Amino acid sequence: MVYLFLADGFEEIEALTPVDMLRRAGIDVTTVSINETATVNGAHGIKVIADTTADKVSPVDIDAVILPGGLPGADNLRMDKTVNEFIDKAAENGKLLCAICAAPRILGEKGLLKEKKATCFPGFEKYLEGAFAGDYGCIRDGNVITAKSMGKAVDFSTEIISALKDSETAKRIKNSIFA
Repeated sequence: MVYLFLADGFEEIEALTPVDMLRRAGIDVTTVSINETATVNGAHGIKVIADTTADKVSPVDIDAVILPGGLPGADNLRMDKTVNEFIDKAAENGKLLCAICAAPRILGEKGLLKEKKATCFPGFEKYLEGAFAGDYGCIRDGNVITAKSMGKAVDFSTEIISALKDSETAKRIKNSIFA
């Protein structure tokens, strides 16, 4: 199962693009609100109703954890107990960890980017502890996928599809949205 966590202040495009594209690829994605309710407020005033809330999920059968950026969304995710439990369990089992924009900070501060190529929103590089931080746009290094910003949401989603399914499916989905 793929879990995409949502916190108040999330960047809408960075969250919803992966959900949309992965579901088009036939990948099950569960959106998880860290709020007490399923309603989450995006950074630009768009309200989203998540599939479930953090108190109703447990870190088993994880294929991937996806962390959208946006502020204060990424900071809210960083401080959430359930999000951290899922990240730790995924890392422990070599599962996919995906973060975009400000969210790679979460992985960096947990030491999960050491000796990996990673990227993030400009100015957040200092939090990518031990990473080979660069202006990659979107980069996969082992079980970690990071992307720079909202403008890379399609590439980020395509890379996740490629990792979870295959590059041919990823290419097909990406081509279908640019028809």
